[in-house]
Amino acid sequence: MQHYLRPDGSPPVNGYSHVVAFAGPMAVVSGQVPVDGAGNLVGEGDAEAQVRQVFTNLATALAAAGCGMEHLVKLTVFLTDVGDLGVFRAVRDEHIDSARPPASSLVQVAGLVHPAFRVEIEALAALPTDADR
Repeated sequence: MQHYLRPDGSPPVNGYSHVVAFAGPMAVVSGQVPVDGAGNLVGEGDAEAQVRQVFTNLATALAAAGCGMEHLVKLTVFLTDVGDLGVFRAVRDEHIDSARPPASSLVQVAGLVHPAFRVEIEALAALPTDADR
């Protein structure tokens, strides 16, 4: 069972929960980057294309663990340019249930493992139990 909360007295949010409580097994997803299944960079210089590819990769990883975006409890987002925040939020909102968003952190970083990467996202998901299926 997952509980998405905005505790009384906490500040307003934009697409995330202040706290998510859950019990049971979990899946931890390593940082996903804008590379397709063949290992090719997607969207060089194009933040939207890169964020879309990262969410595609995230969905693929979650499916392999037996869950989906609805099971996310935590996202950690790394952007090389905080100016890409609006693009990130727009694409994120296509993939995440706004009524039950995961807890999230977003950090601007000086660079990622490849100089052309603009975004990387790692995640934690609560695996569904038989009762959830």
